[in-house]
Amino acid sequence: MPRRLYDEADARRLLNPGPVVIVSTAWRGNTNAAPVIWTTPLAMEPPLVGLVVHPQRHTADMIRFSEEFALNIPGPSLMRQVAFLGSFSGVEQNKLEMAGLEPFNGLRVEAPLIEGCLAWIECGLEDVQRFGDHTLFVGRALKVQALEEAYAGTWKLEDPEYSPLTYLGGTQYAVVGSPREATFDTDEHGALIRESDEEREERLEREAREREQREAEGDEGFDEMQRRP
Repeated sequence: MPRRLYDEADARRLLNPGPVVIVSTAWRGNTNAAPVIWTTPLAMEPPLVGLVVHPQRHTADMIRFSEEFALNIPGPSLMRQVAFLGSFSGVEQNKLEMAGLEPFNGLRVEAPLIEGCLAWIECGLEDVQRFGDHTLFVGRALKVQALEEAYAGTWKLEDPEYSPLTYLGGTQYAVVGSPREATFDTDEHGALIRESDEEREERLEREAREREQREAEGDEGFDEMQRRP
């Protein structure tokens, strides 16, 4: 599937939904890949992103030594691989091979990029800060790519297979979806108008129908109707 290059500042929009990322690294002929859920945009100029990793993880050492890393953003087709990668260390084993993932060369970093993902952010290491029991690695986005089916300035979210994964905890993941556009109006004082005339009319009609149904069915009958699938 065609990958398209985007401006480095697009890294922030790729990370806005809080997706799971697979962090890939390379150092002295060794490669590593690990899922991370704590990532965030930090700045637009220069385009900086943050990656939070426990300092005792092999990934942390690989980033420190190589001074670069790549963020690979998977979709639901790689959910099993993501869970697998988080189950063991890559100190003595090639995790990409163990997971059956196919790497390809990046444009600016030695860290491998991972086929089958939806987007890729290649980063050079800018700063390292310790906060509590974790370390914040600050990366500067050097190259940004994404599948045309998945991203066009923002995540399309038209097809769940091309939507990023989020992590809920334990073994539970979800797919980002159901985008909604936020619009609003203000009154003469600049305050928010909480509902438009059309929305108010729809709400009053809905409430009138519910009152009629409750009168016809009784409270218990109406509540039973509401519980039915």
